[in-house]
Amino acid sequence: MAVKASNQAPKNGRDEHRDERTVSEASTAQQVTREEPWDAEQDNNIVPLTRAEAEKLFGPNVSRPSRVTPFKVVVAQMVLSLGATLVWWLFYEPPGAAALSAFLGGAICWVPGALFAARLRTLSGAETVMSWMIGEALKMGTTIAMFVAIAFWYHDVRWVPLLVTYLIALKTYWIALAWR
Repeated sequence: MAVKASNQAPKNGRDEHRDERTVSEASTAQQVTREEPWDAEQDNNIVPLTRAEAEKLFGPNVSRPSRVTPFKVVVAQMVLSLGATLVWWLFYEPPGAAALSAFLGGAICWVPGALFAARLRTLSGAETVMSWMIGEALKMGTTIAMFVAIAFWYHDVRWVPLLVTYLIALKTYWIALAWR
């Protein structure tokens, strides 16, 4: 039975191949650090655009405030969820449970959005990153709580209408973003 030389114990307590690998890896690492100095000082002088430069890049309406407010998005979510509820009422058998499930699916989307929009209105100019994060956490917690509450207490839930209507109402954010 033949034993490979690489598996044998080093002679005199030294592994010559290991020393060669260490030297070659060290030289490669030095070359990388010379080519890409990650720790080097970077130029952080960020100059904001002037109004003329911004208008030249993005068009004349760049400084116009958005017409889309959080409450308009919530109203659009409510309208879409009510429309989807009507469609489920008309085309699903039995219509009652499907329509109620669809309405609840839409409500899972617009109730937390309405709470977040109301919280934004009460802050009135005192917005910080932390207040937005707290608002988003409350919004996610409300959404999860509503899903759990419906799963436990509404035993006649129809999951397909609920989830489809929830997703339709959730896509309102993308419509509002494109509408700006």
